[in-house]
Amino acid sequence: MANFILIGLCILAGMLFRKGKSLPKDAHKGINAWIIYIALPAVSFKYLPHITWTKDLLFPAFAPICIWISGWFIITLYSKLSNISRATFGGLKLVSSLSNTSFIGFPLIIAYFSEKELAIAIICDQVTFALLSTIGIIVAIRSSQQQKLSAKLVLSKVLTFPPLIGCVLALILPRYLDLSPLAILFDKLAGTVGPLALFSIGLQLKFGGWFNEIKHISFALFYKLILAPLLVLVIALLLGMNGMITKITIFEMAMPTLLTAGVVADQYNLNPKVSNLVVGIGILLSFITTGLWWLVLTYSGLI
Repeated sequence: MANFILIGLCILAGMLFRKGKSLPKDAHKGINAWIIYIALPAVSFKYLPHITWTKDLLFPAFAPICIWISGWFIITLYSKLSNISRATFGGLKLVSSLSNTSFIGFPLIIAYFSEKELAIAIICDQVTFALLSTIGIIVAIRSSQQQKLSAKLVLSKVLTFPPLIGCVLALILPRYLDLSPLAILFDKLAGTVGPLALFSIGLQLKFGGWFNEIKHISFALFYKLILAPLLVLVIALLLGMNGMITKITIFEMAMPTLLTAGVVADQYNLNPKVSNLVVGIGILLSFITTGLWWLVLTYSGLI
């Protein structure tokens, strides 16, 4: 319950600070910089060194990639039918195809299943994180109206993206150094991701004029909250998979948009209004849709 309250409180606080004009207009950019340069690398150091990789974890590793690829094709088709701008196209790709597998996903898994199932969720989370750090950044660069795409620029942006650097270092350094004395530090820094990202969204979230964007928002959310987990469920059925790993994987793919996807969309000016509305509204709707997915996974007998 405390996690649900925290989510609402952080978004509401951001909206109130914006309305009260207590912070500079671009205050969210400073918050986003902390998230990307400090907090997200700490997430990698908190979780990656403790994962034991087995073949059973291939499915939760595969699912986010599947959601990204299918989202790519669906949003591409939608963009051609709707004739949307390049920036909106890029923003919708980011916020439709990446799941909030940690800040929203972890608490909901504990609430609906148990804490021990987080080991499965972490796999989904790190693969999603890797997608954002690589392909997601490439999409953002290509969709940005401010930068021309070149191999040198793409390579530079991807290789200097702090979360990706943190991910690589978190996989390598523990093999040679004992980082356990820093565990508390990583835990504290990683804990700032959710509250600050939600606060940043609240600072930018304006529901005024949302009806004019309802077509884009509803399409993105329909894919993210309904079609994406349904696709993973169908794949699991076709492969004859069942059990807790399969259930947790499908449940994680039913999560709303990854908060950091909204942050990246804002950094590259990919229609941040629509992107942040998808993130904010998606969080609210996900409390209903994830409950429905839990019922399907628990009582339908399919998995």
